[in-house]
Amino acid sequence: MQSSRLTQQVQFVLEIDRLKQILRQTLLTDGSRRENSAEHSWHIAIMAFVLAEYAPTGTDLLKAIKMLLIHDLVEIDAGDTFCYDVQGHLDKSERENQAAERIFGLLPPDQAKELHQLWQEFEAQQTATAKFAAALDRLQPVLHNQQTQGGTWRLHQITRDQVMKRIAPIETGAPQLWTFMQQVIEDCVAAGYLNQPS
Repeated sequence: MQSSRLTQQVQFVLEIDRLKQILRQTLLTDGSRRENSAEHSWHIAIMAFVLAEYAPTGTDLLKAIKMLLIHDLVEIDAGDTFCYDVQGHLDKSERENQAAERIFGLLPPDQAKELHQLWQEFEAQQTATAKFAAALDRLQPVLHNQQTQGGTWRLHQITRDQVMKRIAPIETGAPQLWTFMQQVIEDCVAAGYLNQPS
């Protein structure tokens, strides 16, 4: 007979499979389709250990990886809000907080508390670990847009200024990657992948 703890854990594991159905605006690097949120989370979690040498002092790498794996689970209920959708961001926090309560609440209380706290820390972006995790979350879509000749940016007529504002957390979350990212953006502008305000 299954323990109620295991029952809760399995229920959570089955529930989070739904993240594979949540489509993001970002295209895969081959441009063939939009990525889903589970793929995005997997990708940036791997980026965390590949790019660990660029993490600021005080970063807990394992904790950052955990944050990156769970940070978008709330999208199962709240959906993915496109980062440049001003209207969608008005109630994003409320939708995501409700989703966090429900989804993490499927777990046994100790695990529910741990994951909820990790998610809240990521959202607050106050610790070195959360800042590094957030930096990677901002970096990955830029690389995808570069590889797809401006894919999502061109589709939504995104400007250089909008992207620079969006990626600003990289400057403090992974300072050693900031110069690289600035160059990527300038290359994308020069290639015509990003609109330049007139």
